[in-house]
Amino acid sequence: MSTFLVNLDNTIVNVALPGIRTQLHPSVSGLQWIVDSYLMTLAALLILSGSLGDRFGRRRVFGIGLVTFAFGSLLSSLAPSTGWLVGFRIVQAVGASMLNPVGMSIISNIFVQPRARAKAFGVWGAAVGLGMASGPVLGGLLVQAWGWRSVFWTSVPLALAVAVCARVFMPESRSPVHRKPDLIGQALVFVLLAGVIFTVIELPRLGAGSARIHGGLAVVVISAVALGVVERRREAPLIDFRFFRSIPFSVSMLIAVLTYAAMGGFLFLNTIYLQDVRGYPPLRAGLYTLPMALGTVAGAQLAGLLVRTRGTMVALATAGASVAVAAAITGTVIGTDSSLLLLAGYVLLGLGFGCANTPVNNTAMAGMPRSRAGVAGALASSSRQVGQSLGVAVFGAFAGLGVGVGGNRSAAFAAASLPGWCVITGTGLAIIALGIVASGQGARRSAERVAADLEEQ
Repeated sequence: MSTFLVNLDNTIVNVALPGIRTQLHPSVSGLQWIVDSYLMTLAALLILSGSLGDRFGRRRVFGIGLVTFAFGSLLSSLAPSTGWLVGFRIVQAVGASMLNPVGMSIISNIFVQPRARAKAFGVWGAAVGLGMASGPVLGGLLVQAWGWRSVFWTSVPLALAVAVCARVFMPESRSPVHRKPDLIGQALVFVLLAGVIFTVIELPRLGAGSARIHGGLAVVVISAVALGVVERRREAPLIDFRFFRSIPFSVSMLIAVLTYAAMGGFLFLNTIYLQDVRGYPPLRAGLYTLPMALGTVAGAQLAGLLVRTRGTMVALATAGASVAVAAAITGTVIGTDSSLLLLAGYVLLGLGFGCANTPVNNTAMAGMPRSRAGVAGALASSSRQVGQSLGVAVFGAFAGLGVGVGGNRSAAFAAASLPGWCVITGTGLAIIALGIVASGQGARRSAERVAADLEEQ
């Protein structure tokens, strides 16, 4: 349920953006910041939260995260301006960062057999996909009935109820290896991600010649170099670069970034298109994405079956092919009045997204020592949030170009968003290729070497 809540909040806000724009009057870049402030903070803190769960107890950190998430949701529902909403979304993300990696770590420690773990991650993947894909549907219903603030306050009682259930039913677990928090590394990660997101979001508005854009790029380069230097010298780094010597782990991180960038960009473009271009009310726009939610649930279950019976490569190939075909179909339909093909594209995208989660999780965690499950899970979760935030930042620029012009808005949006659909199609093909790389004998041997190296510490 906590996984469903966090991922629901990733996307439920999308359908509320037009309502937020009507009342708070943010620009397109302001709308992007409302979404990406949450995703960026979530991505930056996931690794630290996973490490804290390993050290201080996963159930304890999990409960603190749920209460903080509820508090941030309540504050967001009361935000008087765009700036305050962005700030309160950061509070939400601080709490949410304590949920996903700790949840993955708990799964890894309870389900130690590969087949059982694959099945458990199938259920987890269904919760992730259902939360993200059903966000627009539930958001549309809430916005149309009670306004945009309702998408935040409805999370409060659910989060508190889950916190009580976790306290009663969840067993406590922690790593026998106690690692000191790496606050310097954490700060550098946050600065690096903030610099990247700022540059991507503000580039269309400020232009490539802007001193602020040059400053953003300088911050990205300096923080990236400093992070590499600092982390390699620390005894207990925030990011242990030895993880990335495992080819399956590294490839799974890249696939997660690509998959979530495609999904995040797709949902952001879809919200603008259905409400601002086609003129649909929030509920109808949300209902149009219901096939995507159903496809995600089906894809998650299919992926769990494929991973158990055919291996991760087949599951990832299915995911990549579905994403590529979905984007190709949608790119040709945008700008027309066709709804049948548009819905077919939504089903296929949901199927591909659902199929990707389980093999990515299984590949990332395979062979990792149980004592490092929290950090490995946090890296996997962080890569997803980085991908989604980049998707919103990049594809949001296309939406701004299409909606910000006069005349035939449908044709303008179709032309402006075409590069985005091409990129998502290429992303699907890249997932297939990376799945092949991650499934080879050399990849498995690299994972075994890294696991042995980490066990010695």
